[in-house]
Amino acid sequence: MSQYDYDLFTIGGGSGGVRAARFAGQTGARVGLAEKGDLGGTCVNVGCIPKKLMSYSAHYHEDFADAAGYGWTLNGKPSFDWAALIANKDREIAHLNDIYQRLLDGANVKLHRGFATVEDAHTVNVDGQRFTARHILVATGGHPDKPQIPGSELGITSDDFFHLKGLPKRAVVLGGGYIAVELASILNGLGSEVTLVYRRERLLRNMDADLGVHLADEMAKKGIRLVFNASIDAIESEDAGAKEDSVKQVRLTNGETLQAECVLFATGRTPNTGRLGLEKVGIALEKNGAIPVNDNFESSVPSILAVGDVIDRVALTPVALAEAMVVVARLFGKGERSMSYRNIPTAVFSHPNIGTVGMSEEEARKAVGAVKIFKTDFKPLKNTLSRNTERTFMKLVVDAASDRVLGVHMVGGDAGEVIQGFAVALQCGATKAQFDTTIGIHPTSAEEFVTLRTPVA
Repeated sequence: MSQYDYDLFTIGGGSGGVRAARFAGQTGARVGLAEKGDLGGTCVNVGCIPKKLMSYSAHYHEDFADAAGYGWTLNGKPSFDWAALIANKDREIAHLNDIYQRLLDGANVKLHRGFATVEDAHTVNVDGQRFTARHILVATGGHPDKPQIPGSELGITSDDFFHLKGLPKRAVVLGGGYIAVELASILNGLGSEVTLVYRRERLLRNMDADLGVHLADEMAKKGIRLVFNASIDAIESEDAGAKEDSVKQVRLTNGETLQAECVLFATGRTPNTGRLGLEKVGIALEKNGAIPVNDNFESSVPSILAVGDVIDRVALTPVALAEAMVVVARLFGKGERSMSYRNIPTAVFSHPNIGTVGMSEEEARKAVGAVKIFKTDFKPLKNTLSRNTERTFMKLVVDAASDRVLGVHMVGGDAGEVIQGFAVALQCGATKAQFDTTIGIHPTSAEEFVTLRTPVA
């Protein structure tokens, strides 16, 4: 009989934790999982899924406007019900939580409801109950940050956004990353007057520069006010009670003062390691609390592993899932999987969407030197009969020496859907010549990627 209660004990019921627990359980391993909150973690509850659902909702106002150009007449002015959207969204999230529970049950994973801490290399404590495990996997994710400014308690984070009781008349969004532009776009699309404040001079600084520039132009055309090279200095409430819908005075570092019912901080995320007890067992954390791990996702205590946002490598759900599968293959399989962080595709569900895979132009120039750049900027066919002025942007980054395509980038409708296919091509090492000999699907926006012929740089 084993000296341990479990072969694997996972702390955290988000995407990475559930994936590891479930597939480990399917191998016949004895698996336990501790989760205090809802299953599915950030992605299912206050991230990817509710965000995409609300993004769909926010697109409808443009669809209604576009319909007139295609011969449709809407009788009366369309109306929007925030409470109905939130209720329907919550119903779907509850459904997904049930699915996660059934997946764990089907893999014979024992779910322990409570907050888990690590007591030693093989022991966890869940609200006073101790369990031993041959391997402990930390998959506790992260949480959104709030800036240390006067009145920060009057603002909300992305976690709070999905539970607002009503649509704010005016909103100030602080940040320029993907969460900031996504939530600003949703608020704008649903009818809020939105100001986005960012301390730098362009959006999405970790992506290809052209993407942030094009997105800013399109967001401005949709009515979002962009304030660059500034931040929030302080927030004050005009109402003593500081209710959710109270008017806030938002003082910016450039001297401007804004009024808004909602101030939303999208200024970064921090790994959830603060109360786990990891340092007591000899694991030195990074400055931001992230767990340093090796290629096998082992911490400095080899029996304690970690995956997902808590290791602060690439904070994307599919990445956490892939990392979890590497751990399961090594611990309970033949070690047949490895993790590569090259050519990870991603999408930003701003309005318009962004899809990107591979290197930015800047990264490519540093990595290989000479590159060829192909770009196009056009009005998509869908917008020709409507008054919609949104334009699509596409870009290819190509190694001049090898002709290999290093980066594929897009701003426009369904960009994430388009880029997923091109991610396969990059993973296979496709060249520009192979792109050129690929027949396009006409008429689509995606065909532009295989018809670009003249480099612009």
